[in-house]
Amino acid sequence: MTILKKILLVGFTMAFASAANAGGAKYEVQITNITKSISFTPIMVAAHHNKVDLFELGEVASDAIADVAEGGNTSGIAAMYTNPYDQVASTSGLLQAGQTATLTFENVGRHVRFSVASMLLPTNDAFVALESVRAPRKYASKTRFLKAYDAGSETNDESCASIPGPTCGGEPFSPNDEGEGYVYVHSGIHGIGDLSASEYTWNNPVLKVSIRRVK
Repeated sequence: MTILKKILLVGFTMAFASAANAGGAKYEVQITNITKSISFTPIMVAAHHNKVDLFELGEVASDAIADVAEGGNTSGIAAMYTNPYDQVASTSGLLQAGQTATLTFENVGRHVRFSVASMLLPTNDAFVALESVRAPRKYASKTRFLKAYDAGSETNDESCASIPGPTCGGEPFSPNDEGEGYVYVHSGIHGIGDLSASEYTWNNPVLKVSIRRVK
């Protein structure tokens, strides 16, 4: 193959890949807090093309998940989406009980997936996560109801000293506390510390996520 043919072949391949990924599709992701009194830290939503696993039940939480669960820091999770056509966005401020937020993703490529991550407040290390759900087809929608998980990275003492956010104002991270050591389904607030179980506990699920293709 001549050098000119190689150059033309590479250019055609890159152009084809770009067209396939650019796609022009548009999606709306609607997120609703379906708890009684819990708030969610700014909710990260990623539109991405490669399958990304965020956590495994019964296994040790990654540092990125622990950062979300203890302090609402989603930067480590966001850094996992490395495809040039991936898009990451977050809701603004806390999503209070009963509130809904909508994020829009434009020029999303084919075969796109969606993931979500956020912390529940006030808790020690509770989080929600949606992992690599395939997007619905054109003009269709897909809804998921998300459970709350415990990262197992901080003890659930329900003490305001170790819980961040407006309710407690405590420290977001506990580097010297290893917690239970594995991720499991969260069982809610039990009223053993500064938090009222009758006010803040929940029955799963806690978050409704609807993904809809609009273009």
